[in-house]
Amino acid sequence: MVDTVSIARGVLVLLRFTVFALSLGITIISFQAYQERKIKRLQYAFLGFAFVSMGVAVSSLITQLGVDAPESVRLFFEIAETVPFAVGFSMLYLSLNR
Repeated sequence: MVDTVSIARGVLVLLRFTVFALSLGITIISFQAYQERKIKRLQYAFLGFAFVSMGVAVSSLITQLGVDAPESVRLFFEIAETVPFAVGFSMLYLSLNR
């Protein structure tokens, strides 16, 4: 008999891979656009998407860390997750605002 929690975890893993693949795809497309035109806005967009992709990757790793890790270790990883997102969205803001 298949456990519904196991199925849900499998679906969650697939969804995380999908989000990561999409973020990498957007990063690659923005890099190619920047390489073609060399516009500062596209450079900021590329950097923004790269940092957001990094945040997605770190977020997935943190989830794999689980609840067994000490709270200080989890807090460190949660900070490490938040910083790439903050930098990435700041870069995207700059790319749209300039």
